[in-house]
Amino acid sequence: MKTDFMTIHVKVQDNVAVLFMNNPPVNQLSQSFVDDLAEAVSSGFDDPTVKGIVLTGTGKNFIAGADLTEIYVLKEKESLLPRVEAMSAFFHQIELGPKPVIAAINGNALGGGLELAMACHYRVALHGVQLGQPEVKVGLIPGAGGTQRLPRFVGLHDALEMMTVGDPIDSRTALSRGLIDEVTEPEHFLRVALSAATNLAEGTISLESSRTRNRNNRLPSSAELKAVTSAARVQAEKKAKGYLAPFKVIEALENGLSPDIEADIRREGELFAECALSDVAKNLIGIFLNTRAAGRLTRISRVKPADTKQVAVLGGGVMGSGIVNLLLRRGFDAVLWDITEEAVDRGVASVRKTFEHAIKRKKMLPTELETLLDKRLRVTTSLEDMQEADLIIEAVIENMDIKQSIWKQLEEICKTEAVFATNTSALPIAEIASILKDQGRAIGLHFFNPAHQMQLLEIICTQKTSDLTLATSVAFARAIGKIPVIVNDSPGFYVSRQLGGLLGGAVYLMADGVDWSRIENAMKDFGMPMGPAELADLTGIDINYHVYKTFEQRLGPRYKMHPLMESIYQTGCYGRKTGMGYMDYGGDELVPNKKVLDVIQNYLSDNHVSPKNVSDQEIIDTMLALAINEGALIIEEGVCDEPQHMDLAMIYGTGFPPFRGGIFRYADKWGIANVYETLIKLERQFGPRFEPSNLLKKMVEAGRTFYPA
Repeated sequence: MKTDFMTIHVKVQDNVAVLFMNNPPVNQLSQSFVDDLAEAVSSGFDDPTVKGIVLTGTGKNFIAGADLTEIYVLKEKESLLPRVEAMSAFFHQIELGPKPVIAAINGNALGGGLELAMACHYRVALHGVQLGQPEVKVGLIPGAGGTQRLPRFVGLHDALEMMTVGDPIDSRTALSRGLIDEVTEPEHFLRVALSAATNLAEGTISLESSRTRNRNNRLPSSAELKAVTSAARVQAEKKAKGYLAPFKVIEALENGLSPDIEADIRREGELFAECALSDVAKNLIGIFLNTRAAGRLTRISRVKPADTKQVAVLGGGVMGSGIVNLLLRRGFDAVLWDITEEAVDRGVASVRKTFEHAIKRKKMLPTELETLLDKRLRVTTSLEDMQEADLIIEAVIENMDIKQSIWKQLEEICKTEAVFATNTSALPIAEIASILKDQGRAIGLHFFNPAHQMQLLEIICTQKTSDLTLATSVAFARAIGKIPVIVNDSPGFYVSRQLGGLLGGAVYLMADGVDWSRIENAMKDFGMPMGPAELADLTGIDINYHVYKTFEQRLGPRYKMHPLMESIYQTGCYGRKTGMGYMDYGGDELVPNKKVLDVIQNYLSDNHVSPKNVSDQEIIDTMLALAINEGALIIEEGVCDEPQHMDLAMIYGTGFPPFRGGIFRYADKWGIANVYETLIKLERQFGPRFEPSNLLKKMVEAGRTFYPA
């Protein structure tokens, strides 16, 4: 048989052709790779000396799904659907082929990778590998038979969950559900696969009954199918508002799972194409691709990061303990410092608390936590113990003098190459660093609470931050599983300031007579996890007040505090922590706080404003216009000039609805001219806070968008 392929290495052993698939970096099903694979399989089928074929991957992946870059660029059904149908035809060729094909699943088998494995006649997997249909997470559904083959292996309920939620399962679970036939260790892996090929070729295992289309014993009755899919649709309407793919999965099942699997898979392909060409999928795929590219700046592309092994965290509060959790889980040696033994003890207790969820869900044993703390964590009240740290993350009280004093002491103690990072969310990084002899070693690492769960890490550079410091910080972010978004030093950096822009329109609407509960509902219907009032109660109305005061002082008249916000702050009702904010948390039932309601009503009465009824779309337009304008101002000021990374920051840092693609993606869809005209109208109505930026004006004149067409 032919053995010369770009992405396939062929080795014939015991008259079985082993096809080692190697399409870096993750064995994605690109068109060229699929062409190679199809030719190699056909060559094996045609060679009379070959009695079976084993497909296996290289590295950490069997096949990690389709090449999303190829799907992303396709705009027309006429160009997409033939490719989908060709993939399905290839999988049918494997399933119906004259010789057994074994999937030797050496690593992750996701999306099209699992679809390929299910078209094979036998599946052997290594311990610990992941298998799944995660397409829904990028706005897609399985498109090469997954919706029709998966239920034949695992049953309708488990298949629905795997395809509508998108979370993978490990090989042990896959074995128990019937998705794979054997789980083995690396030393036996290839031998087991070769044995399966021989048994199928010689008839010890029936090739005909091993074809997936003939596995009908787990298919539901028509009544069960109707009941289960109806219930799934109700759940999807509650949990997946704004998304398309979960509903298309359900539709593929409702109208499929018949004896004519090829007709059902053709219908699946049509539904896949509908998803792939939708705005939702384009947005979600764009987020996926931009997430992979986050932190890859030209500035540091040729800079080798310094090794980071020991990391010191200063301050054992909520943020510091969350950071320590990350360090311990990701294999770093951690040093936790605080000012007194009592504070250190509280910090360690707080670190333990961050592991409670993992222990409760039995993902970690209490004894494993104790071993981890004993081996990886050192605690101290002496800054002298920072001598060997490669990275210092300061997370102490938000006081400039205290932070500068600590950094000044550490400069005399630490290695000259150690990076000094601050987790401040408000203070200027450059000012903190100004006391250092080498200001190039200073950087901001702004974690989001809870630090051990939130995916975003905002990396803030001063004008003097060195390329090595930045490269090391980006590499560290990746090593602890964070998505790095790089911005320049400025009040509020990017996320805090943009969040103020996104939610800042609420006070103007309230002052114009719009009920605040209407604003809450409109923003949640838009896709935000919570409305402005609920978020203010959670984070602290006093905290927001002081942040906005900082903006007023540092960013100028545009950011002057609204008098209604001032009045709400003066009530002393700061949210959940005081028992009352916009809501009253003191009783058995959650009700609006009368003190805040009275303040709003008094403001309206004093200013002769009547209650105003507006549509949800008017509320959304006001809120989003201000957010888009704030982003444009931030770009103008040089804080950040990468809209795709700024969108990632708001999605991962604040919960901006991913299916909308981000604030700038939303702006392009709305139309920059429409945004500009809305801002002109709102400026006349509400004043200079809504004055359109020069950037937006220039974009309208030039017909430009934030994202290239």
